[in-house]
Amino acid sequence: MENNKQRNRFVPDYLVTPGEVLEEYLADLGMTQAELADRTGLTRKTINEIIKAKSSITAETALKLERALGRSAHFWSNLERQYQDDRVRLAEQARMESDLEWLKNVPVKDMAKRGWIPKLKNKLDQLEAVLCFFGVASAEQWKKMWTAEIPIAYRQTEHRDKHLEAVSAWLRQGEIQARRLDCGPYDRSRFLVVLDEIRKLTTKAPDVFAPKLQELCASAGVALVFVPELPKIGIYGATRWMDGKPVMQITLYRKSNDHFWFTIFHEAGHILKHGRKEVFIEGKGLDGEKEEEANAYARDKLIPPGEMREFLKKSQFSSSDIQTFAQEIGIAPGIVVGRMQHDKKIPFNSQLNKLKESYCWVDEEAE
Repeated sequence: MENNKQRNRFVPDYLVTPGEVLEEYLADLGMTQAELADRTGLTRKTINEIIKAKSSITAETALKLERALGRSAHFWSNLERQYQDDRVRLAEQARMESDLEWLKNVPVKDMAKRGWIPKLKNKLDQLEAVLCFFGVASAEQWKKMWTAEIPIAYRQTEHRDKHLEAVSAWLRQGEIQARRLDCGPYDRSRFLVVLDEIRKLTTKAPDVFAPKLQELCASAGVALVFVPELPKIGIYGATRWMDGKPVMQITLYRKSNDHFWFTIFHEAGHILKHGRKEVFIEGKGLDGEKEEEANAYARDKLIPPGEMREFLKKSQFSSSDIQTFAQEIGIAPGIVVGRMQHDKKIPFNSQLNKLKESYCWVDEEAE
């Protein structure tokens, strides 16, 4: 019964200030503000500011009004409390309406499909779920965090701004997953050793290398998370520091093993070579000195420069040649093909693409 009363309770969409009620009382009594000031001991300025809603009715003031006007202190205190409650409620209502506009830019359907948030029919409930996912109180706080406080090294400015809600959702899911991982303190020396072990995994199947990758990285204090991409954002991976530890976040965007493993070592390059304040997000068309440094690290770590130069002395490259070379240096043949295509030694539409492997998420296979 209590709930029904609460649901049917009249909730006004306007404000009535305590000062308006006080002014009406004075008019009915034929009492001036000056006389009320004399009767209560309050200053004329205080009475005037209460009437104009510039000052609130305190408990002490409510007691004085009770004695001067004959209405209980409880009445005046309740007026003040109700006014403050309504003021906050209406402000929050206006803010929520504005946030509903922001919600239209959030990829709610795709986030729900991936299980990051529940899919709800009521828009305000959906807004609440999205704000909780981001861990913020409002869209304004989301904007402050993701456009001002986090220096995103994502140089496709127009693309980033257009899909910032999706980019931030993908990054936020990475944060959530990274905090669940059991990682010790970051150990740079250990990470260098670990990267040699990781390189050996390029010939393994995803169900073998994925958990091993996470385990090896965690042993060096690096949180590695795999987060399915969201449509249209075109991200391969990201690197940042959280709570004193580096986080590598990887998608299967572009899916072939040469891109995947290059991204792994590219992100490792950012951890080893660059600062802890930036967020590096990798996507098509990125450039800049730090990106080139990370590219160089990944390129040379996967295929040592000396071995690559020696191999490229050949004028013809057959499938068996590439497989033999890949086996000699201990990596997947598809990585060699991708490197040679990047260096324009073979065309991108080469038959050698058959040596590449494609990865996909389990749910994609189901679809």
